[in-house]
Amino acid sequence: MSIVGGFDIHRAQITFDYVDTATGEVERGQVASADRRRLAVWLERFSGRDDVTFAAEACTGWRYVIEELRRAGVGAHLAEPADTAAARGRKRHAKTDRTDAQLIRELLEQDRLPECYIPPPQILEYRALLGLYHDLRGEHTAWMQRIHAVLFHQGAERLGGDGLSTAAGRRELAEVAAGQLTAAGQLQVATAERMLEAYEAQLDQVYRQLGGIARHLRGARALTDTIYGVGPITGLALTCWLGGADRFTSARKAVRFAGLDVTVYSSAGKRSAGHLSRQGPQVLRWCVYEAGKTHARHTAPDHSYYTNVKDRLDGKRAALSEARKIVRRACHILTDLGDDAFATV
Repeated sequence: MSIVGGFDIHRAQITFDYVDTATGEVERGQVASADRRRLAVWLERFSGRDDVTFAAEACTGWRYVIEELRRAGVGAHLAEPADTAAARGRKRHAKTDRTDAQLIRELLEQDRLPECYIPPPQILEYRALLGLYHDLRGEHTAWMQRIHAVLFHQGAERLGGDGLSTAAGRRELAEVAAGQLTAAGQLQVATAERMLEAYEAQLDQVYRQLGGIARHLRGARALTDTIYGVGPITGLALTCWLGGADRFTSARKAVRFAGLDVTVYSSAGKRSAGHLSRQGPQVLRWCVYEAGKTHARHTAPDHSYYTNVKDRLDGKRAALSEARKIVRRACHILTDLGDDAFATV
């Protein structure tokens, strides 16, 4: 390689640092503002060359940067953020965009870059849809909680078992709001109900789209048919984040990637036990955790183990344990499929 470089990506600018390995000459600067068109213009300086390689950290914005690098014929690498920070070691100087770009370039040049998997474009689209569904679910839950908070704050009766998810529950809410809330409280509840209706319409649309994708994606179908508790959404999420040839060398690494390592007691540690020790893809972690909770059912094949852990520790730890099992089993299935996991059937 003759040109080796690193990018530090931010919304306002992309900071670059690259070196000509033949002469040792280093170039530093910024591409401002950070968008696809300006980056494509900047990359024209390497037109006609096949010995240029750049790396970027897997933070927000990496997708279009990698796409433009490949379109320009430049070798593209993606660095895993947590491992990149660990490679930096103890900070002896101020951390700046310039030093971040330099670190990525040096790691790539020294063949020490912690590589992060770059999925096919279509899988990136599926990931984006899964992220949208997760966000909509979160907002929907938040508005439901706001309604309950208003009722409690004004001392209204607690809603029955139907809650707000059924027509009967909505009618009960209307009666309670009309008879026990102030004018401002009634407006709060009415506004929240309209927001819930809007989110439910969008959720239904996105869920149908994701379900159609999962039914025709080989990896998602294999997981849904094989693993208890894994439905179309979870199967699709597992395939999108764990699928691909040579993705993980062991199932343990897949669990770590998913952010499901649980802290334990340590005399030297500062974190309490029973918490997730590492952040992973939030959507994947949410999906497999919900799938893990299905083993609370009496008909679940692993119900006895789930109950044992729940009685000995708590329900959260039991669900996390089942989620880890799901990830390990999914990793083995997807490893056997390789890139065929992304094929449509």
